[in-house]
Amino acid sequence: MHNVDTIMSNLSKLRIHIAPVGFEIDRIVLSAVKMKADKIWLIRDSNPTKDKARPYIEKIVAEFKKEKIRVEFAESDRNDVFQILKAVKEIFEKERKNDIYVNVSSGSKIQAIACMMACMIFRESNATPYYAEPESYPANLGKQQSVGLKDLVELPKYEIHKPKHELVEALKIVKEHSGKITKKEMAKIAEERKLITVNAREENFEQARFASLDKNIIQPLEEHWRFIEIEKIGRNRWIKITPEGSHAAEFLI
Repeated sequence: MHNVDTIMSNLSKLRIHIAPVGFEIDRIVLSAVKMKADKIWLIRDSNPTKDKARPYIEKIVAEFKKEKIRVEFAESDRNDVFQILKAVKEIFEKERKNDIYVNVSSGSKIQAIACMMACMIFRESNATPYYAEPESYPANLGKQQSVGLKDLVELPKYEIHKPKHELVEALKIVKEHSGKITKKEMAKIAEERKLITVNAREENFEQARFASLDKNIIQPLEEHWRFIEIEKIGRNRWIKITPEGSHAAEFLI
């Protein structure tokens, strides 16, 4: 049996749609209208001078205005999967109390891949990806790439694992230090931020702190995720972010 609070919570939820903008109008507008969207986030290119989809955005916004569906914008480089992931993640965070639907058929292939990946990585958002199947694909140049809406297909939400919170925070520390930090300094900051726990007497404290850092932070980040590497310079061991770690930091942090 649902109580009053549960009923009110369900009633207060908005139907939020997310759609990257390419050279499509119907796939975005007709899908959102059919699914009774309350608001849609359009992901446009962050460089307006290079974005050939701008004319389509104007037409899409005009159609949503007629339907009284609120429009908001997010921006990212349409060719950078990590920037798109970050943009979608930020929308997930802003709309976390609502029901979220992600259109993975309206933008470029890179945008579609990034949107699908976001649904799989950030499972806590409970976002539902869907594919809008058009009625036809016209051959005329200068028109949208597809016309009409034949069907809407909900896609399965398989999970892509992401690092646990402590590892993401540790990666953030390395990033904050320009991608390179000594193991000694990292151990101190990790303990201060409660990313590791040290249960040892004073005379063994520093050694125990290093052991905890190695086991809980360094080993998984280096061996499992390949986000960091260790370099020995003189007496110091330096934790350095790898290219994989830099890419992951773009959308995880």
